[in-house]
Amino acid sequence: MIDVPTLVEQARQGRPRAVARLISLVENAAPELREVMAALAPYTGQAYTVGLTGSPGVGKSTSTSALVSAYRRLGKRVGVLAVDPSSPFSGGALLGDRVRMQDHATDPEVFIRSMATRGHLGGLSWAAPQALRVLDAAGCDVILVETVGVGQSEVEIAAQADTTVVLLAPGMGDGIQAAKAGILEIGDVFVVNKADRDGADATARELNHMLGLGEAREAGDWRPPIVKTVAARGEGVDEVVEALEKHRAWLDEHGELAVRRRRRAADEIEAIALAALRARIGDLHGDRHLVTLAEQVVAGGLDPYGAADRLVAGLTAH
Repeated sequence: MIDVPTLVEQARQGRPRAVARLISLVENAAPELREVMAALAPYTGQAYTVGLTGSPGVGKSTSTSALVSAYRRLGKRVGVLAVDPSSPFSGGALLGDRVRMQDHATDPEVFIRSMATRGHLGGLSWAAPQALRVLDAAGCDVILVETVGVGQSEVEIAAQADTTVVLLAPGMGDGIQAAKAGILEIGDVFVVNKADRDGADATARELNHMLGLGEAREAGDWRPPIVKTVAARGEGVDEVVEALEKHRAWLDEHGELAVRRRRRAADEIEAIALAALRARIGDLHGDRHLVTLAEQVVAGGLDPYGAADRLVAGLTAH
């Protein structure tokens, strides 16, 4: 039997083991999850969530680690949610807690957790919103969400973050990839990492040009800055933090932060409702009603839309 009130209180005190256990409950969709979320609700809404995305090899983990160091120098408590590919065997995170982030492993003011996507498209685990709530309630001032490098389906990070950072690197064809993936639309801050390599200035120029082409901004609108970094040496990271703080101030000033968070909450509610409906449909799979509907569709006596209407009517009638 899990003592949820005690666990939540320990997490509020920033105890890593309690925070880890709550996130495990989230990942496993434990029966206590409703009670956990209800208990956490009054303590959420304080953390600033930053999403980091980009193609594989651009240095997301190194950049995340460097940002953790920068925020710790500012005295902030930092949470890191690293969303990794799922293991085909255990369903768990394939990379585990990132090797590059072990510098922060002994810091009690840093909480790092890897989560598996478990086959969820978009680079984020379906459980990520609830995991973010746990870290928020645990007193994290800043939460960094680093996603799987899966290219075009990664745009989902924008729906989970207050500010989205898009990382690119010279010599990786990232300019073309950015245009193709809709990355330009989701980026609030662009970072050209590995700026000590040949082609970094050209990548920044190309990105600036593409941002200009796609611009339909009015006066006062946010124009995403482009920051060059060498994250492995910590160069340019303070400038990234400065850009993030400017964007946060702009979000507050224009009421956009509240808009983004309302949209995020609406998406979360919808996802939970859909998951509940899918579970009820799953319960019907052994039911004769669904089999009968399928037979009618195969025989041509009923179209799939009509069958779905009858299935939904059956679900809502219970």
